[in-house]
Amino acid sequence: MRKDERGQSLVETALILPVLLLILVGILDFGRMMYSYTHLHMAAQETVRVGSLGESDTKIIAFAKDYVQLKEIDQLKINISPGEAARDSGEYLTVKLEYPFHFFTPFVSSLFPSALSIKAESTIRVE
Repeated sequence: MRKDERGQSLVETALILPVLLLILVGILDFGRMMYSYTHLHMAAQETVRVGSLGESDTKIIAFAKDYVQLKEIDQLKINISPGEAARDSGEYLTVKLEYPFHFFTPFVSSLFPSALSIKAESTIRVE
């Protein structure tokens, strides 16, 4: 006696498809987060390099905002230390960039209701 198994693959697909889609979206979210971190890290290195050439804080901030190619550029926080007045040749200059990251994976976004802060920092000696 053989049972009718015509709908078996449809039921299995319906059970597995949401899990596979969740994993796929999670992978995309993780990739976005890693891209954002890598991009901020490179932007911090390039921005501190501009600052080491003796540029003013306004030019350093303008360069950082122009260099960073993320969605909401107005949420980028830039911290330069020491300030322009205390910056002398031979001293160290540090640029810190901070950007909020929002997940779009359903369960992960409920675990992190507020934005996850991605931070990058670079230090160089002023010429």
